[in-house]
Amino acid sequence: MNRTLNELVAEARESGTLEGLPQDHFIDGQYRPGTTEEHLETFDPGTGKPFARFAAGGESDIDRAVVAANRALREDWGKATPAQRSRVLTAIAQEVREHADRLAVVESLDSGKRLVEAQADVRGVIRTFEYYAGAADKIQGDSLPLGADYVGFTVEEPVGVAAQIIPWNYPVGTAARGIAPALAAGCAVVAKPAEQTPLSALLLAELAWRAGLPRGVLNVVTGTGAAAGAALVSHPDVHHITFTGSVATGQHVMRSAADNITRVLLELGGKSPVAVLADCDVEAALDGVLGAIYENAGQICSAGSRLIIERGLHDMFMDRLLQRIQKLRLGHGLANPDVGPVNSAQHLSRIDQHVSAAAGRGNLLLTGGKTVRPDSAPGGWFYAPTVIAAESAGDPVVQEEIFGPVLVVQKADDLDEVIALANGTDYALVAGIYTSDISKAYRFARQVDAGQVYINEYFAGGIEVPFGGNRKSGFGREKGLEGIKSYCKLKSVVAKI
Repeated sequence: MNRTLNELVAEARESGTLEGLPQDHFIDGQYRPGTTEEHLETFDPGTGKPFARFAAGGESDIDRAVVAANRALREDWGKATPAQRSRVLTAIAQEVREHADRLAVVESLDSGKRLVEAQADVRGVIRTFEYYAGAADKIQGDSLPLGADYVGFTVEEPVGVAAQIIPWNYPVGTAARGIAPALAAGCAVVAKPAEQTPLSALLLAELAWRAGLPRGVLNVVTGTGAAAGAALVSHPDVHHITFTGSVATGQHVMRSAADNITRVLLELGGKSPVAVLADCDVEAALDGVLGAIYENAGQICSAGSRLIIERGLHDMFMDRLLQRIQKLRLGHGLANPDVGPVNSAQHLSRIDQHVSAAAGRGNLLLTGGKTVRPDSAPGGWFYAPTVIAAESAGDPVVQEEIFGPVLVVQKADDLDEVIALANGTDYALVAGIYTSDISKAYRFARQVDAGQVYINEYFAGGIEVPFGGNRKSGFGREKGLEGIKSYCKLKSVVAKI
């Protein structure tokens, strides 16, 4: 019988862990130890202490998983009808729903995010599998108008084995948004979660198998990027790679994929602008700006990390924004504070170095700018919610992704300058605008280079909305019906009659 959320939280807070967490890879329908006995530790960012061990996989483990995935395509899963795939995805959604509390607590422990955020992520997983369950039997081609003497049509076929390289900031959510459409299209999957957050992908694979997914269709190999990740993206029997992570690592993935001409989808970094015009609903804009940068402690590729504000509204808006920021409470994720920890000691140091360097170059630190130790979680990795007024549009604090609770503020005289500043980095993932003038909003949406634009609500939409970036933010789209296309290959058939 499933334990209640309160019971799971109490166990985690008292013991520092949960019983029964997986320690092995999930390959070919069951947990299997690695080919070596080496294990790594995963840490609770709210305490700075390890709470679980997991297998340190490598090339041989990846090869076992890829072999299992290819075999599944030749056997049960390759022969399943679209309707059968749909029923399995529906069953997975239900299985996740039944174990949602445990999955959310594990996700909070592993990533550090607030429990309410982890719960929302798990609800998103359920919705993702429901959505693609509904799409699995609607993947269809077109008829081609070739005249009376020919019949022509196209067929969408599964691309094959799809590799998933899963990041540490949204482990279970990002896993689902790649795995679900891949399964809906008829692919098999080998996933490699980040070494900082390995557990939720393993649990998701187990739940999928319990729901009736045939063995070998979904495999998870844990380990470092250098050992397991590199082996996966360079494997000759992998047919597609979905990677979410940094620009530098994405470049390595592309180079590895090139050797085997493997298809790649990249969702990389961002330095996304939130534009606030003088005619906006100020309360809505304040809420939106806060959520855009401080949700998940700012560790979101699409975080609204740049506030571009019209000069006439600037002083009043910033006074109110800073008052709200300075009241934010930090603490362990399971305690549901306003802001949780960052994911690792290494990342905490990286954020602090970014901010210290920015201040040293003359940018004005308005609040925060330091590591903190909350009384309720003195051993965790916390950074104060920070706001920096940028000295110039070309400063690294404007141009570089910090990936933490750090908001950079820029002023603009009018909409034209807002748009110019919004387009002023190498990234093009997301942009948002707050205004009561719909014409200005649509002009902003048309002229700003971004994969998605939010109007009067940051992070609006859900699994139905295609997501992805341009320029150094990557290419390809996940989510929505566009997300299935990444896992299909188009075949054209023409017959003379």
